[in-house]
Amino acid sequence: MGSAPASDNVYLRPTVRTAAKLLVVGHFAVGKTTFVGTLSEIRPLRTEEVMTEAGALVDDLAGTRDKTTTTVAMDFGRLTLDDSLVLYLFGAPGQQRFTKLWQDMTRGALGALVLADTRRLSHSFDVMGLLEELDLPYAVAVNDFDGAPVHDLDEVREALDLLDETPLVRCDARDPDSSTRALISLVEYLLSRQDDTEPEHA
Repeated sequence: MGSAPASDNVYLRPTVRTAAKLLVVGHFAVGKTTFVGTLSEIRPLRTEEVMTEAGALVDDLAGTRDKTTTTVAMDFGRLTLDDSLVLYLFGAPGQQRFTKLWQDMTRGALGALVLADTRRLSHSFDVMGLLEELDLPYAVAVNDFDGAPVHDLDEVREALDLLDETPLVRCDARDPDSSTRALISLVEYLLSRQDDTEPEHA
């Protein structure tokens, strides 16, 4: 499973029968736009705007000194898994003022991949709390930024107060293989939840 060049595969294969909607979420400047762009087999839809001084007053720029743009609506990408299944990836903006947009985007979504940054782990709590309020299952991927502190995943799990069943992996949002593995962790988790809820036949 991997992404194709953005110029190829613009149209869905005629054999595709199932489409699944997944969200890619996380706090401000955690790498969601990069992640969606890395995996998308089509040219991703991006709604980024140049950050202004007014935005700097409401967005926490700590640890993001090189960031000059921000998502103001959503990112959208597509990834075909096999001849019959395609994933639609929706990246949600990380700022709290877009909470209403989040609620709309979760409609029809099967689950979410939460990107986290070890430099700002506490910023992930609002994101995960909102997903739990919306009853949307999620996995967590620690996005490895250059120069960020590296912690054992068990320590990260404890810091984020994650349930044992919640998948937690590392990824580099710039790397297709790494990002694919993170997405697989979410898909496998969603499939296992589906198996657990299916009634047993006598």
